[in-house]
Amino acid sequence: MQFERQSIPDVILIKPTIYGDDRGYFSETFRQDLLDKELSTPINFIQDNESKSSKGVLRGLHYQLPPYAQTKLVRVIEGCVLDVAVDIRKDSPTFGQHIAIELNAENKHQLLIPQGFAHGFVVVSDTATFAYKVDNYYAPDYERGIAFDDKSLNIDWRLPIGELKLSDRDKSYKPFN
Repeated sequence: MQFERQSIPDVILIKPTIYGDDRGYFSETFRQDLLDKELSTPINFIQDNESKSSKGVLRGLHYQLPPYAQTKLVRVIEGCVLDVAVDIRKDSPTFGQHIAIELNAENKHQLLIPQGFAHGFVVVSDTATFAYKVDNYYAPDYERGIAFDDKSLNIDWRLPIGELKLSDRDKSYKPFN
């Protein structure tokens, strides 16, 4: 497993080793000991989530307020998504900046998104199955969101806005500022 810190250093791209032959492949998708070695603070994941969506579905940008803020470890099981993490930590030198990375079933890359980030993704393949681990339980009263099309964030979602499909809740989020 390789760990690559991104332009926002607390966001880490994880590239698992894939062992393949004519039978298929094998890969470790999670190793607590290797993650602990990479991080200064251990993370205890307590819940796994999975969603399946069609092309153009945009989920996000979501986050939870403390004490229910979540670290997420995200990956794509089937298909391809553009995954986005926005730094919303007010005291961070990268406040308001974002990371956008393609995750897909072929490269099997994962993204570790720490607490203090809004997160979202858009499906760019016909369908995608998206899985993620979190270190805090879902708490609907603490969930918030940011408008996906906020001009100050300058996120290129790779699909025309007219092709994007959002929930009513995701459409209702206010701009970042």
